[in-house]
Amino acid sequence: MDNVPAMSERNRYRLFRCLFFAWAAAMVVDPLAYAQEGPAKNEPVSPAISVSTSTSPTSPAASSGPTLASAMLLYRAKDYDKVSREYNALIVANPRSANAYSGLAHVYVKQVKLGDALSAAKKAVELEPANPIGHTALGEVYFRMGKITEAEAEFAPIVKAGQGYGRAYLGEARVSWASSYYKQAKRMIDLAHKLDSGDPEILDFWTDTENVEERIRNLKEELADPANTDPKRQEQLEQTLLLLTDAQVGHSACRTASKVSSLEVPFALLLNDPRTYRAVCLKLAINGTSATLMVDTGASGILIGSKIAAKAGVTRITKTSIGGIGDRGDQSGYIGHVDSIKLGDLEFHDCYVEVTDKRSALDDDGLVGADLFRNFLVDLDFSGRKFRLSELPPRPADGGSASSDAQDAAQSQNRYVAPEMKSYTPVFRLGHNLLVPTRINDSIVRLFLIDSGSMSNSISPVAAREVTKVGADSYTTVKGLSGSVKNVYRADKAILTFGHLRQQNQDIIGFDTTSISESAGTEVSGILGFATLGMLDVKIDYRDGLVDFTFDQQKWCQGTCR
Repeated sequence: MDNVPAMSERNRYRLFRCLFFAWAAAMVVDPLAYAQEGPAKNEPVSPAISVSTSTSPTSPAASSGPTLASAMLLYRAKDYDKVSREYNALIVANPRSANAYSGLAHVYVKQVKLGDALSAAKKAVELEPANPIGHTALGEVYFRMGKITEAEAEFAPIVKAGQGYGRAYLGEARVSWASSYYKQAKRMIDLAHKLDSGDPEILDFWTDTENVEERIRNLKEELADPANTDPKRQEQLEQTLLLLTDAQVGHSACRTASKVSSLEVPFALLLNDPRTYRAVCLKLAINGTSATLMVDTGASGILIGSKIAAKAGVTRITKTSIGGIGDRGDQSGYIGHVDSIKLGDLEFHDCYVEVTDKRSALDDDGLVGADLFRNFLVDLDFSGRKFRLSELPPRPADGGSASSDAQDAAQSQNRYVAPEMKSYTPVFRLGHNLLVPTRINDSIVRLFLIDSGSMSNSISPVAAREVTKVGADSYTTVKGLSGSVKNVYRADKAILTFGHLRQQNQDIIGFDTTSISESAGTEVSGILGFATLGMLDVKIDYRDGLVDFTFDQQKWCQGTCR
């Protein structure tokens, strides 16, 4: 026995759960009612959750065929087609199984069958209104549908009551994180992890909030796990592990190397023709090599072509896949390290950049995401053709400290709205994506991506059909980093209201936004592109998830308006 390796916490827990589920099925007990550990110590505890059993000792499901336990294991193994069949078989056997409907809702979310997911989750709540599993499933469906406020209304009562269901705490953590309440999100995901560390989605979120050493340890364990057979997942894990290991030897995520409290530089213009422009650029120095990069609020960090990367001496770290709008799939590329990135007097050291092998996918030398400057208040004065940075207002808890790399640690604090930012619009921040609640035709509210890298406004056909007529458009071409979009539509009329502004759009472009939504983890129903943003002064507080939109007609007209 001396040669038997020690089993990791994760694998011990998985083995325990497999044995437990086998026992639970044999005892004809609904395993979902008992799959969680008890509530964390010192947390409020409600009376024990009572979940009705879905089968009887004489039913077929109790003696053979699918069970809730086997369906859960298939779900966690990501065999969604098979688990969908199992849950449907369970529902046929017992149409009043709330937990089977809840499980089916989770599967439909993964399959992006959101209408079916909503119906299944609502049925679960209807069958057992007091069951937190059904309400959690409904909350997760709402979150994926972009109805984050509605999702919060499902998760919060479960958490407040102290009901020990881990995925409800995971849901509350996701809502808090998207709303820039990072301290609250960390508390929620820690509780979720204590309740159910064997849930892969809980474990992923929890690991991402831990320190570098803990993340490396968990990544190594998952890579060594024989159950991890998804090639794309393995590639992502290997890339993350390489980057975190690289960070351990001194490479940080773009630390500021100069003491700059404010900066103003003019935008360079990306022209359509001598009289009009379709984007703005910044001229940066990468390892001393000049690069003109389009400012893209829909992107993250820096993306450059292989030619400029070779000239700048970018050190290759690991291969990666680079995706965006378009139907050709991800493009090949790599993540590289650069010693220096400089804009005016502002300089960053030890940064990662993405490099695409496909030069034609880029405008000029590449893209720069506005989140590169997230430690500052970012002022994108598109109409005035100026780029400005200034200090973020200090939080009371910060002791009056100004903007610095320490503000990256702001993701351990909750959103703070300074008095001078009371008029700003709260947005949901998911990764680099800034999603602003937008009312369409004074009717429905959906989430739109703030994307200065997209030339036009656009809307998903699903959202457009709720409020206006939609038709196919075979003449318009929509292109992104992943090539052209095959199916383009036109929405008859879309009045968009966001922040304090309102804009009428006729014949607005439409295309399927599923790939953007899957990346963000919530439904993105449209894009506010440069056609609108280019008329505005847009201020972004990445730290607190706040954006200010200002329209000055005279500035936009540049003296040409009557």
